[in-house]
Amino acid sequence: MRTIRAALRDSPGVLRLAVIRLAGPFGDGMFQAALSGAILFNPERQTDPLDIAAGFAALLLPYSLVGPYAGALLDRWDRRTVLLLANVARAALIGVTAALLATGVEATPLLLLALAVVGIGRFIGAGCSAALPRVLAQRWLVPMNSILASAAAGSAIVGASLGFGIVGLAGAGDTGSAVAVAGSAVGSVVGMVAAWGFRRHALGPDRAERDARSSVRAIAAGLRNGAVAAWHSREVTTAMIGICAHRMVFGADTLLMVLVLRRGTDGSGVGTQLANFGVAITCAGAGMLVAAVLAPALIPRLGRPRTVVVGLLTAMVVQLTLVTPITVATGADTGRAHLLLLAAAFLLGLAGQIIKLTGDVAMQIDIDDSHRGQVFALQDTIFNIGFVLALAVTSLAIPADGRAPAVVVAAAGIYGCGLVAVAVNARRRIGIAG
Repeated sequence: MRTIRAALRDSPGVLRLAVIRLAGPFGDGMFQAALSGAILFNPERQTDPLDIAAGFAALLLPYSLVGPYAGALLDRWDRRTVLLLANVARAALIGVTAALLATGVEATPLLLLALAVVGIGRFIGAGCSAALPRVLAQRWLVPMNSILASAAAGSAIVGASLGFGIVGLAGAGDTGSAVAVAGSAVGSVVGMVAAWGFRRHALGPDRAERDARSSVRAIAAGLRNGAVAAWHSREVTTAMIGICAHRMVFGADTLLMVLVLRRGTDGSGVGTQLANFGVAITCAGAGMLVAAVLAPALIPRLGRPRTVVVGLLTAMVVQLTLVTPITVATGADTGRAHLLLLAAAFLLGLAGQIIKLTGDVAMQIDIDDSHRGQVFALQDTIFNIGFVLALAVTSLAIPADGRAPAVVVAAAGIYGCGLVAVAVNARRRIGIAG
């Protein structure tokens, strides 16, 4: 609490930026819970592993391909204006998505709209992260990142719980999901009002670009610029490696969890499946909350690279010991394996969020303001591509009931590869520019 009071006293703009940062995850939590009811656990729409992977790819890959380029906007245009217009656009797209979902439209238009909503949400999050150093002194970045991450995880959990609750009350069909989707627009409305309260150019960048042709050139160079800026910092690159490894494993585990929760049902137990899915998401979110408390103590004590290594090692052990049982359990052992899976969700959420927070701090401190938006957008791309790539590969190897211990072991191997890559990266030389 002292950290919050001191930071707010020194930097009053933090509270308004925090409202934008927290309103987004709340709306996204509701939106994604509603889509889970509409697509993954909807008896009106039957999906197999490949369909689920295709759905996630449609949601995440398009933004992943353009994110670094769009990130250049955060370093060229007034971030306050970008955050304001992005929230307006997201609210409008959510309204259209809800209307189409209520009419029972086929999945393709829904996924196209959903990818835009999710992409804009990630863009807003990147914008808030890039703008934080503009309203907060550097000495507060580590603790405030943890506080905001903790609050954002809690906000997403509350939003998802509300979304699942609405779907549970209104039914897991298209109508109930449409109601929950429409309700998720409240996050965009709140974010829009909060962004409006900032003065123009208050969130940076230092030199807001007004020339359209120059901005187009900057967007076209976004991927290269973001990658070069990240490469010049070993600590940022280390965090990127850890983030990519974790998201790949998390993608495989997400598909595994959905298949396990649908095991042995014919649609009559949709409410129970959806509730169990909500509990698993809550466990992962609770791990993120704990990570926000631990990170401010771990990062200064261990240093950023060692914190990433500890996160990867912890996640690898959890993957092998707590996730594997659900792929082989039968009969009475299934209940215990489900409990272990929930424990794994908590611990993987904890380890992954610590790695993510380490990366946020490294990017906010080591990357200059003129490239920070591009690097945060590049991080989002790594998040999404790693997640979808693992989903796609897993969907080709995993049976419909999720009984695939080899997939779990292979995912643990990804953590091992991440550790090797971090060790190699620690020994590379960087130029004076780094």
